[in-house]
Parts: sequence; structure tokens; C-alpha cells
Amino acid sequence: MSSMTSLSFFALVGIAFLLSYIFFKAIKNDKAAALASNIVLLVSSYFFVIYVDSRFALVMMGLTLITWLCAKKTKLIPLGIVMSLCALAFFKYTNFFIESFARIIGNDYNALNIILPLGISFYTFSAISYLVDVKREKVEVQGILNVALYLSFFPKLTSGPIQRSGDFIKQANSRRVVGAKSFAPGIQIFVFGLFKKLVLADRLSVFVNQVYATPNAFGSFTLFLGVIAYALQIYLDFSGYSDMAIGIAKILGFDFPRNFNLPYISHNVTELWKRWHMTLSSWLMEYLYIPLGGSRKGKARTYLNLVLTMVIGGIWHGANWTYVVWGLLHGIALAVHKLWMAITKSREKVHHWIGTVISIIVTFLFTAFCWIFFRSDSISSAWTYISGIFSFRSGLEQPYLWLFVDIVLVVGCTVAAAVRSNKKGLKAKYKNMSFVDGFYPIFDLTKFWGLVVFFVMVGLILCLAYTGGSPFIYGNY
Repeated sequence: MSSMTSLSFFALVGIAFLLSYIFFKAIKNDKAAALASNIVLLVSSYFFVIYVDSRFALVMMGLTLITWLCAKKTKLIPLGIVMSLCALAFFKYTNFFIESFARIIGNDYNALNIILPLGISFYTFSAISYLVDVKREKVEVQGILNVALYLSFFPKLTSGPIQRSGDFIKQANSRRVVGAKSFAPGIQIFVFGLFKKLVLADRLSVFVNQVYATPNAFGSFTLFLGVIAYALQIYLDFSGYSDMAIGIAKILGFDFPRNFNLPYISHNVTELWKRWHMTLSSWLMEYLYIPLGGSRKGKARTYLNLVLTMVIGGIWHGANWTYVVWGLLHGIALAVHKLWMAITKSREKVHHWIGTVISIIVTFLFTAFCWIFFRSDSISSAWTYISGIFSFRSGLEQPYLWLFVDIVLVVGCTVAAAVRSNKKGLKAKYKNMSFVDGFYPIFDLTKFWGLVVFFVMVGLILCLAYTGGSPFIYGNY
């Protein structure tokens, strides 16, 4: 059931939707109706976790209890934050620390049998968000039910989006729209995400897994295609999951923030992180970069804070030095871009189309290059792969048809989004940057052509879906 593509997951969503719909229809009091629905969603969320492993539910329950108790006593909030971080460090990084220390002193390393609890990376960040917001008096202290539901809500549990506590709790305490008006847009967003995951990302995984497993067997050109393929795979996989989570939440009456907005058309790395994993970026900005000092303590400290923030963001993704390098590269790139902007005293503006195309290509290639470290099992494996690309050697060349299909579809949808944004006047609204809005149009399913588009998407998924069982990439984090 941990997969959002399983029949058991669909059954869980269906039951939660039906019961919430009945409660909001039958109970006239808004608070009572919301409470009844929240209980259903909380039970569903814990059932979702227990179905995978009951021990995971105990960990989540313990962290929830700590978060709730510490928030009630303002003086204990720092303790709650430390305990959340300690829980994450123990389950996710204990073996990493032991291995790193063993290598330094030259001893053998025996991994401890520690299982990573489902969704702990995301619900610990949510717990910290709630505690900090209570400390800053942005959110009132909540009862145990609201805190538990905020941390465990199953659509966002395993891979986000990371919704702010105040926004979620406000919706949880109100009468939500649950019914045809929530189901129609929600199921469309879900199906679009499902298409990106099963048809586009999972078919790319066949090629990516093969190339990264045996890089020495392939020529430089195919290795380069593997880099492009993984850049597209992780985008389509993770944005697909985010869309599916947003769609399920919408069906159940919650509005989640979007997590991606066409990141590969970014003109620079700074813009990239305003478009990629947007809820994590804003979380790191508000709860890490600004507390570190942000840009308030001089230029040198600003650049250092950017690098530290991205390195910590890299470590959050996984217990491996490859993630540290990935975060370090992005942190340095952000600092260099900020320094360049300060030196040239330039501002984001519309450039000649040639300059725009070049900046987009350079940003994409840098991002794709960094993904090599993200995808590789070790720094040595990443270096082997990079060396293979720049050796310009011959070898097995295997252009993969689905890669070019994905490129055509992504480019075509991006162009369509740019045209749609221009018609909506977004460029005039955001006149200081070339803004393109990449979210989906929602069709009226009561109209003939709306139903046609929807069922065509469903049909394409049924016909073209890869059934090899490729898991969600961010489900491992």
C-alpha cells in the first residue's frame, strides 16, 4: 500500500473520501463535521503506515507525542526540535556515521540493522515546522489530533509536498469541499501525475538503470544520453508523485501547494530552486537559511549560508557522501550566481532570445551533471561515469527511443505552457522575470471534450505503462 499505484491504496482513498463526504453532508456543525472527517483521515493515515510495518507507526506516534507536548510548553520547543533531529539522525545516518568513522581509523565496518521508517524525512521536517511556527506565534498550539494528522496525512507522508503547518491546520479545522467539486479536479491532477510516473519516468528507468550499472560498457555518447535520461526521469518521477499527492489531497478536500513549475526552463540555479521541489526550497529558506543569518550579516556570510543550506539539504536526501557533493555543487553555484549579480549589478530581466536559450541550456546541463552524484552509489562510481563521458571513448552505443519521446513531450508541453502563460498575462504580472506557469488546465468533466481528454489519458496509461515495478525515487528518502 506504500505505493500510490496499488489497488489497496485506491481502496483506502475511496473509503476515506466516501466517509468524509457523508460526514460533511450529514453533520451541519462545521467544527463537528471537520472533526469527524479528520478522525477518518488520521485512522486512514496510520492504517497506511501499519500496512507497511507496524513499527513505523510506533516511531511516528512517538515523535507526534513529543512534538505535541513540547509545543504546549514554549520553553520545551528547542528540546522538541533537537529530539526530532536526533530521531532522524539515528534512523537515517547512524550507519553512515559509523562507516565514515571506521574508514578514517582504518577499521572494518559492520552495518547495524536499522530500518528507515516510512516518511520520517518528511514528517520530521513537518514537526520542526510546527514547533518553530508555534515559537514564532504564527500558529496557535493545537490539540493532539491536529498535530497527529498534520504529521501523518498519508498523501504527503512519503515524499511531500512539505506543507506549512498553519495552512494545513487552517484547512483541517474548517468545512472542506468533499464531493464532485473536489473529486473532478483532484482525479485529473492525479491522472496527469500517474502518466508522468508510469509512462514517462518508469520507461526511462530501464535505460538509466542499465547505463549506470555498467558505465564501462558504454561509449561516451550513450553515457551522456544516460545523464539526460536521468535528469528527465527524476523530474518526471518526483513531479509525478507530487501531482498524485496533490490530486489525492484535493479529492479529500485539502489544497496542497505545488512542488514543481517547469524547473528545466530556469535561466540560472537561483531560479531553478524557485521551480524545483518548491516546498523544500521554501522550507530550507525559512527554517534554515534565514536562522543561519541569511543575507543580513555581510556578503561572505551570505555565500557561506547558501553553501551550508544546500549541503544540509543534500545530507537530508540521503546518508551518502554523494549527496553532500551534490548539495555542495548547488550551494557553490548559488553563491557564484549571487556574487555575479552583485558584481554586474544586474537584475532578472528579459534578454535576447539567444541569450535566454543559452542560459537555459547551461543551467540544465549543470543540473544534469550534478544528478550524476545524486544517482551514483559512491563518489568513485560517479567519477567513473564522468570520466567515461569526457574520455570520448567508443563502446556500446544504445540510443533509447523513449528518451527522445520524453524529450519531445516535455519540450512540447513547455512550449504550450509558455503560450498559455502569455495569454493569461503572467509575463506582464511578473515583468521582472520570464515567468512561465506550468500547472495543468483542469477540464470540465461534465462536458464531452473534457471527458474525452480524461479518458484518453487513462487509456494511454493502461496501454503504455511500464509494469516492471520501478519504485518512486524519493520514496527512498
